[in-house]
Amino acid sequence: MAERIVLAGGGSAGHVNPMLATAAELRRRRPDTELVLLGTADGLEAELVPAAGFELTVIEKVPLPRRPSADVLRFPRRWRAATATARKVVAGAAAVVGFGGYVATPAYLAGRALGVPIVVHEQNARPGLANRLGARWAAAVGITFEGTPLPKARLVGLPLRPAIAQLVRDRAVDPEARARAGAEACGLDPDRTTVLVTGGSLGAARLNATVPRLASALVEAGAQVLHLTGKGKSSAVLDLLEAAQPPVREHYHVREYLTEMEQALACADLVVSRAGAGMVSELAALGVPAVYVPLPVGNGEQRLNARPVVSAGGGLLVADHELTPDWLRAHLLPLVSDADQRAQMGADAARAGITDAAARLTDLVLDVSRSR
Repeated sequence: MAERIVLAGGGSAGHVNPMLATAAELRRRRPDTELVLLGTADGLEAELVPAAGFELTVIEKVPLPRRPSADVLRFPRRWRAATATARKVVAGAAAVVGFGGYVATPAYLAGRALGVPIVVHEQNARPGLANRLGARWAAAVGITFEGTPLPKARLVGLPLRPAIAQLVRDRAVDPEARARAGAEACGLDPDRTTVLVTGGSLGAARLNATVPRLASALVEAGAQVLHLTGKGKSSAVLDLLEAAQPPVREHYHVREYLTEMEQALACADLVVSRAGAGMVSELAALGVPAVYVPLPVGNGEQRLNARPVVSAGGGLLVADHELTPDWLRAHLLPLVSDADQRAQMGADAARAGITDAAARLTDLVLDVSRSR
């Protein structure tokens, strides 16, 4: 009978992409192992898991009610359904690998109850509730950023999406050719310095309102800008560019999103972005210098995510409220004009980056499963 490993992660791309990268590495090394991917019917995993060639086992999404509502009454039934599904797939497994979020908690509880070894992977520098719980019982804990406060933590990095892992390999062979190909795929001039601005799929209001105000200065300094505004948020940026001269508008490219993000990263000489774990990890692995503008809400994990690469010299960190046209003029424009400084920052970023995180995490999983 084939060994079975359960991977649980869902909701956000930050949970799903590392799960898929790890599943792919497990399948490559152990093709006879049965892999069960646990997720919800309405999260990103419902689309991404089948697209990656895996079957999704659906589990009830059961967020803990935070205020009196009808969800309080529905919670016990939904929780029982979720835990029953988790126990069914975890029973007899060689290991449970959790990536955080709603899906991971029932899987961790099932693993603990059934004596199945648990491996936790935490993407952020400040861990979430589910992984703090799972780490209490885990046989192994992999973290993305040094200093993440979990027991038994071992630095493994963030397993990279296949397209980014391939880009890392391509850049190692011929970075100039790959950059030109990326620029052409994005409709950009391969001979101009490329500044990529992105706030993620939801966009970032501060980036959208601030960076276009320097459009003329950036273009005059020899740059072109690819600004990804987030879905439904391009009009505010286009309004700011309306008064710009035609040569400026020609080199300031506005899109709401880009499906093949790896093409933009292939040709980016400098990035201005939020500091989500995925973006920080991918830019560091690729050796791309960046200006990180952490999300100003939440528990402050984005600032902590960026801290290692910034401390290594691979990027700049600026608070959301401090990102002004004057700040960009003083800090971003000099980088656009100084290829040597960008190259040094890129090298420093690469030294802080981890390109083999999927292999490292898979090592933990297989070590745990062999110890049974």
